[in-house]
Amino acid sequence: MSSNEPPKWPLPIFGAADFGKFGQEQTDALADMQKQVSKMVEEANADWLARMERERELASELAANLSAAKSLPDAAKAYQDWMGRRMETITKDSQKFFADSQKLVTSMNRFLSSGGKGSST
Repeated sequence: MSSNEPPKWPLPIFGAADFGKFGQEQTDALADMQKQVSKMVEEANADWLARMERERELASELAANLSAAKSLPDAAKAYQDWMGRRMETITKDSQKFFADSQKLVTSMNRFLSSGGKGSST
């Protein structure tokens, strides 16, 4: 192949306006992704605050039930009920965490698979 022959593959021809448009598309897509991630973080913070409130309520109920216990079996029952409710809470929290993580990964994949040009959602 001589140096005078054109390349065999198609090469894009970019003008100055194309670079500006490309940069704007990238900036807009990044801003959109940041908004989505920010919204997810805000929702997660609200969920964690609600979880802390549930933990406070559970601890308060445990303390009240232990104070009202008249015997060791009553106290054991109070702990057993408390632990069962805690396990339910932990299970729900884990499911929520994995669902939120999946949303974040999906959002990032959508952004990256589009070449950083945003998503069609």
